Amino acid sequence: MDSLEFFQIAQYFREALPLRLILLLIACQKAGGQIRLTQEEMATVLDVPRAKINEALQEIMGHGIVFKVRRGVYQFNPPYSYRVAEFIPGTELVEAEYVQVDQDKMIAKIRRDESLPDLVRFPSLEHMREAIEELRKKRAEDRAARRVARAQRQEEGSAQ
Repeated sequence: MDSLEFFQIAQYFREALPLRLILLLIACQKAGGQIRLTQEEMATVLDVPRAKINEALQEIMGHGIVFKVRRGVYQFNPPYSYRVAEFIPGTELVEAEYVQVDQDKMIAKIRRDESLPDLVRFPSLEHMREAIEELRKKRAEDRAARRVARAQRQEEGSAQ
């Protein structure tokens, strides 16, 4: 299961790279929401410099969507995207096998880990909604400022 909350995340990350990176992470996650990719591998797949991947990943982690377990291993926060089962390739001809992970056990493990920030341990979708609203407000203000500046330039041009 990949959470429908992902679509809300897409509203916030309208810039191409963070959203593309989230899609890559969702596509590469294992059962239990673990992602085993280095930043170099992410950069290669998305065809961008590693420094850009690092920036986008820091922004995504800043919202508690994923967190770093160790070098090359990241973990989705279950409310955002979480794959509870994974097909084991090569078993389709005999009796198909799956790896399953209980979401409640993963959430309990994350909440017990005091080294993680509270936004990861106790994710707030309300926090994401507030961030989206702030971003929309800022974009509206920026658009209004550009319209005013454009109108002033036109007035100056017609006065000459």
